[in-house]
Amino acid sequence: MTRPSEMRGDAALPKLSYRAHPHLYEINTWVWLEQLSAKYGRRLRLKEVPDDEWDGLAALGFDFVYLMGVWRRSVVGRRVFRTNPRSFPEFDGALPGWKMADVVGSPYSIQDYSPDPRIGTVEDLDTVHHKLRARGMGLILDFVPNHTGFDHAFVEQHPDYYILGSEDDFRRDPAAFYLTEHGDEVCFVACGKDPYFAPWTDVAQLNHFNPACRQALIGMLKSIAQHCDGVRCDMAMLDTNEVFSQTWGRFLQKWPVPPTEFWTEAVAAVPGLIWMAEVYWDLEWKMQQLGFQFTYDKRLYDRLSGGSPAEVRGHLCADTGYQNKLVRFLENHDENRCSAVFPRERIPSLALLVSTLPGMRFFHHGQFEGAKIHVPMPLARDAGELPDQALRQIYEKVLRIASADTFHAGEWKLLEVQSAGDDSFEDLAAYRWQLGKDVRLIVINLGGRTAQGRVQQAEPVGELAKCVYHDALDDQGYVWDRATVAGEGLYVRLGPYQAHAFSLSEGRG
Repeated sequence: MTRPSEMRGDAALPKLSYRAHPHLYEINTWVWLEQLSAKYGRRLRLKEVPDDEWDGLAALGFDFVYLMGVWRRSVVGRRVFRTNPRSFPEFDGALPGWKMADVVGSPYSIQDYSPDPRIGTVEDLDTVHHKLRARGMGLILDFVPNHTGFDHAFVEQHPDYYILGSEDDFRRDPAAFYLTEHGDEVCFVACGKDPYFAPWTDVAQLNHFNPACRQALIGMLKSIAQHCDGVRCDMAMLDTNEVFSQTWGRFLQKWPVPPTEFWTEAVAAVPGLIWMAEVYWDLEWKMQQLGFQFTYDKRLYDRLSGGSPAEVRGHLCADTGYQNKLVRFLENHDENRCSAVFPRERIPSLALLVSTLPGMRFFHHGQFEGAKIHVPMPLARDAGELPDQALRQIYEKVLRIASADTFHAGEWKLLEVQSAGDDSFEDLAAYRWQLGKDVRLIVINLGGRTAQGRVQQAEPVGELAKCVYHDALDDQGYVWDRATVAGEGLYVRLGPYQAHAFSLSEGRG
């Protein structure tokens, strides 16, 4: 099953079709260009990235490349990070010996939706878009709907597009506002925030209850859509009517609650765009109902990193239609590196899990190489870490397994695991994919002890007396009597954090 993306922009580009349950690779564009410049011995911008780099991603079976941080960064925002000593310890930990030139500002404090000069030009971006399309991949770019940099043109030209405080508000909490001057008029523009944390002092808070602001943002989206296939929408839940009211209620007296949601308007205005939401607080379903094809699955990440096997299995019991739109990940640019979070012995089975669950499978720049140091968003480069070649080979194997059509066009079903004599079966998760007669069975030990259990409904399609289970992870084959599997379930025994990736077939032993 493929899902078409309507053509936008250059008519020479072919219409993009992408698989259900697509694979996405996120690149920290600025840091990546610095890495490639060092690798090739010359300063590279985006259009000068050698074709081998794009070929390598296509060979791994990716459907989308998400180039994070291509837009022009705010100079005001950059100064905030260069002059705020509270940022320095994080920079020290990630890049010992960093210099001011290494602090380039947050990619989410945007001055303008044109490529940053370090990245290239809009023509360069279109060139890369063409290269990705020629390799069967789509391009995802950032859209930041909640805020802009303080030097965005809107601040000067349309201050009413922002949440504005009074002088009394400023005096009560000067860190929450940014003073701007327009002739003799002084404005106190609110810093961006969510309802639970201190303001982000490098960004200006847009007013989503102002209809003119909404239309201006939709105009930005239409422009972005000319150069990509989809957008990753930063902190998308902040701009729902409910959350926005909760966050900014006392500043909204003159702005009634809009009759529609911003995202309903945006999705309708830019048809054919692929929509991915960064979303938290159990609002994933709501964002899906507003038109997002894909929504972050932070709950799964949290349960894998700090929850129990029972919590993970419970998570996988959700409605399949809902799960088909979840974005599964072990790390992204906001999370710590998975090689720093998870023990090394867990990563192969976790990689298999997120690569074969329904939904979008999301991987991050540096993840395959086992990078452990999280790069703060304002930094232009990383410290450089020796790659874990063995781990990369594991990821490559897992991606080859997950590239099978059955994991994309097939039907997914969570399976019951019953006891094989003790309670260790509670640590096992099992599910199957089926496309016609092709059946794939994934069994994962989510716990730190050896676990055994009997997986129900684990027999292949057919009637022959023997069942053959071939494990793609270790290339071992196992033969079982169909009657035994059908009656008692498939017996499995896995060491701590181990997994099976079976293809099922009939055989005569």
